[in-house]
Amino acid sequence: MSAEGPLFVSYRDTLDLLSAAEALEVVERVYGMHAKGSVQWSDPPSFHMDDEGLHNHWHVKACLLKDIPIAGVRMYGYFEDSERSTVGTLDSTRLVVISDPATSVPLAIVDEHWNFSIRSTAAACIACKWMTNPDPRVLGLVGVGSMGRTALQCLSSMYAFEEIRCTSRRPETREAFAEEWSAALGIPVIPVATPEETVTGADIAVGGTTSADVVSRVEWLKPGSTFISLARRELDPAGWPRMDKVVIDDFQLNMLSPVFRETVERGYLSRETLHAEIWELVAGRKPGREHPDERVLIHTVGLVSQDVALAEFVYRKAIEKGVGIRLPAAHS
Repeated sequence: MSAEGPLFVSYRDTLDLLSAAEALEVVERVYGMHAKGSVQWSDPPSFHMDDEGLHNHWHVKACLLKDIPIAGVRMYGYFEDSERSTVGTLDSTRLVVISDPATSVPLAIVDEHWNFSIRSTAAACIACKWMTNPDPRVLGLVGVGSMGRTALQCLSSMYAFEEIRCTSRRPETREAFAEEWSAALGIPVIPVATPEETVTGADIAVGGTTSADVVSRVEWLKPGSTFISLARRELDPAGWPRMDKVVIDDFQLNMLSPVFRETVERGYLSRETLHAEIWELVAGRKPGREHPDERVLIHTVGLVSQDVALAEFVYRKAIEKGVGIRLPAAHS
């Protein structure tokens, strides 16, 4: 039995312990684990508890990563009513508890706000290694919240863009984002008024909003472009059949999403018309982009396997750097 209790790694510590480039490396390794069949899911894969009277929502997921090895449970809780929502804010509960699967000894409790934010985009952006034309120059960001910000961090670590366009519902938000990132990256970041202006002519476009409605449309995409959809109906599902290739993270887990399931039930996508799951690209079992004029959609909902792997990565790095708060052992 361990003489030490689990390590608590705070949100502020995670900001210094995990970079965009590191997140990209970790999620790619996890896709490799999926290719090997070494990821064990919880049963059921997702547990929900919702209390409409209290406007409180809880999601719990878990998995075992045999290659590391590590076991982990991810807990997400948020409040949402007609006036206030803590979705995506630091006021929500986002924690991953990891333990040694050989002993079940708890190793760490990791705040997941930053990890989740960067994972959500890294898990989709990594597919660009196989699905995007070489040397993309123009990036379009539809939405400049946490997903737009982390998508920019991931993609700017992968490519040397010459121009970035961004849009959001409020002019002051996109203007502030453009000013910040123009200075940070040393290239023009241009705020524009509409998603159509953002997507048209972009080599890579990213949809990362909180909207439940259709945000972007296929007809805006130029030949050879890649659209990364990070939520709900970022790219009109009715237009998915007009894309040359559609790539997702996991078909079965995507089917747990009502919006994705509706897309399949309406005949806009099927296992037969799906080009690949991302692990198939990583493992070389499916080809990537095969023609420079192909229009490609990358759509992800997120995998708890990557959340657990990132929590383990951050925990190991926290130990190395001597940060975090050591909790008392249960038997102390």
